[in-house]
Amino acid sequence: MFQGYHGVLPEEKTLGQKFVIDMDAWVDLREAGKTDNLNDSISYVDLYNIVKEVVEGPGHDLLESVAHVIATKTLKKFSRISTVRVKLMKPHVSVPGPLDCLGIEIFRFQKVDV
Repeated sequence: MFQGYHGVLPEEKTLGQKFVIDMDAWVDLREAGKTDNLNDSISYVDLYNIVKEVVEGPGHDLLESVAHVIATKTLKKFSRISTVRVKLMKPHVSVPGPLDCLGIEIFRFQKVDV
């Protein structure tokens, strides 16, 4: 969970809120499975750092924009990743009714989006 300042409401931009991110990256990991060597894989720490930098960085109005930046930065940094999925959720959203969270989910592709 990260603290960020994303949203269209003034309170979201000044007070901020928590964001939950779920991310998957599609990459051929056969060599890493054979060698047991991190150099043949993608470090989770590197992916985490991209998410942290974007979510805790400058604010965006739309969750779609936050997720898009996470996805494109990931694809640009790791050309071996063919596809990335980013799910971004607001657990405490300002809507008139009870729910656990609201969010968006996007897919971006190395061959199309980079």
